[in-house]
Amino acid sequence: MSTRSTVNLSEKERSHLGGLLCRGAAPARVQTRARVLLLSDHSRGECRSDEQVAEAVLTSISTAKRTRWRFLQEGLEAALEEKPRPGRPPKITGEIEAQLTVLACSKPPEGHARWTLRLLADQLVELGCLDSISHVAIGNRLKKMKSSPGK
Repeated sequence: MSTRSTVNLSEKERSHLGGLLCRGAAPARVQTRARVLLLSDHSRGECRSDEQVAEAVLTSISTAKRTRWRFLQEGLEAALEEKPRPGRPPKITGEIEAQLTVLACSKPPEGHARWTLRLLADQLVELGCLDSISHVAIGNRLKKMKSSPGK
């Protein structure tokens, strides 16, 4: 390990990490990263390799290296917290959810006694709110809204 990539924690940082571990309220991943940083600390004269740290914390070597590297590049808080994970944005936004609510509370189309999930999905597509949507997605969103159309 080169000297420019060694972790040297200040007393304040060390006490913050120790507090995270003592309270035990932090998520397990944060606690693991805190342990990695504490064991990687060279300011107290102990020199452990990434392999030794990973073995002591029961994690992978890449996790130990990545945590140490993020601490050196971005600081303590960045090393402890996860970066946001990329993902597809939800199809149903707040505006579309409002339209879905209005639609579900309105009278059903001619020839139907009540709104079904498939009818709601088809109607949202017809209105031009969405290009396409599954009736399952509509049901999931209504469940999250605690809505029960037809009752």
